[in-house]
Amino acid sequence: MDFKLTDEQLLIQKTAREFANDQLRPGVIERDEKAEFPAEQVKMMGELGFMGMMMPEAYGGAGLDTISYCLAMEEIAKADASAAVIMSVNNSLVCQLIKNFGSEDQKKKYLIPLASGEKLGAFSLSEPQSGSDASNMRTFAKREGDNYIINGTKNWVTNGITSDIVLLMCLTEKGVGHKGISTFIIEKGFEGFSTGKKEDKLGIRGSDTCELYFENCKVPIENRLGDEGGGFKIALGTLDGGRIGIATQALGIAKESLDRAVEYANERKQFGTEIGNFGAIQTKIAQMAIQVDAARLLIYRAAAKKDEGIPFGKEAAMAKNFASKVAMDASTQCVQIFGGYGYIRETGVERLMRDAKITQIYEGTSEIQELVIARNVLAGN
Repeated sequence: MDFKLTDEQLLIQKTAREFANDQLRPGVIERDEKAEFPAEQVKMMGELGFMGMMMPEAYGGAGLDTISYCLAMEEIAKADASAAVIMSVNNSLVCQLIKNFGSEDQKKKYLIPLASGEKLGAFSLSEPQSGSDASNMRTFAKREGDNYIINGTKNWVTNGITSDIVLLMCLTEKGVGHKGISTFIIEKGFEGFSTGKKEDKLGIRGSDTCELYFENCKVPIENRLGDEGGGFKIALGTLDGGRIGIATQALGIAKESLDRAVEYANERKQFGTEIGNFGAIQTKIAQMAIQVDAARLLIYRAAAKKDEGIPFGKEAAMAKNFASKVAMDASTQCVQIFGGYGYIRETGVERLMRDAKITQIYEGTSEIQELVIARNVLAGN
């Protein structure tokens, strides 16, 4: 077992860190307050190859492994968790799904501009009534000749407003449960397709989240991704990779919380000495450091299995479940170490706590991750 990073991986990490520090940190508090999408920064991420890191170069990607993706994602998330989730959705969900299940024509038409950062993608599975029961859908695509006519509403769509392309899961057959779900590639501009208002969120406010509306939206049959009825299997398989991305987003938030806490503990003086000399603070720092390293190792194990082409669903669920808890715990402790200064927006650490919470909810709640883990363990996996 080799824990050393390659020269290429170290360069990717360095590049991502420099970009995050130079381009994402400046203005991140203002973007959070205004719920402003980091358009220029996302464009630059595309130019650096961060929007299609694991895609083959022939399809506009960087042709890198998942560990390299995690290294870059952690650095981006440390500076701006909103930029990290924009990057995660485009990489782990949208590009990966088209790569794995798209036809050659679909890859040429959609994957190349998405992986190169020319266009931005969104992934739409949830509906207002579904929650964690993702197969509980009402949005329906009716086949009419060479087209599908789609009607319904989707929600919680990250990049929903700013994206150019949406991967949509909806029913094509009623009454057969998840076996009636299919996947479609929806282009912005398709007649009958519109977006709702931007949700006013607790955290990751720089990324846009909205509802999608379909009113007799006509979609060509060539925009169906994979077989009819195979959409739910496609979605769940893709979410395993997405959970690695969100786990790494959580890791970045946790590592930033640790770094900020260490910096403050070494500077802030109380009772004539730096607070880092107090046992209570040292205990908090030690526990944060242990948890951050443990989360990173769980993520790397899942990423390594993915790159080896062997099942990694349990490992991805473990990584996301643990890393999201670490992000919440570390960011809360960071605010506690800052005391009153941690509670005001100016220092920026309260944002870490707000950003952390969503990692326990989206792409499968912590409870769903535990269900996935338990089922695998009980099955002997």
